[in-house]
Amino acid sequence: MKTILIIAIILLAIMVVVSLVRGIIAFLKTTKVDLENNTGETVTEMQLMQNKAMFDRIKYQGLAILVVAILLAVAN
Repeated sequence: MKTILIIAIILLAIMVVVSLVRGIIAFLKTTKVDLENNTGETVTEMQLMQNKAMFDRIKYQGLAILVVAILLAVAN
């Protein structure tokens, strides 16, 4: 059981890093002009991709914390 939880933590940590990198890449692709001309009325595709990647990162971090809590509970 502990081995499965440790593997899950490692996989979730990898997923966190991947989603973080994807979000940063989407942010870098957003041009300066898009940022300056954005009046809040339109959302570009890169901004949507960036938001999705950052939400995924938060989701995976939460799951990793949950798995660590379960691992600590099982360790007793």
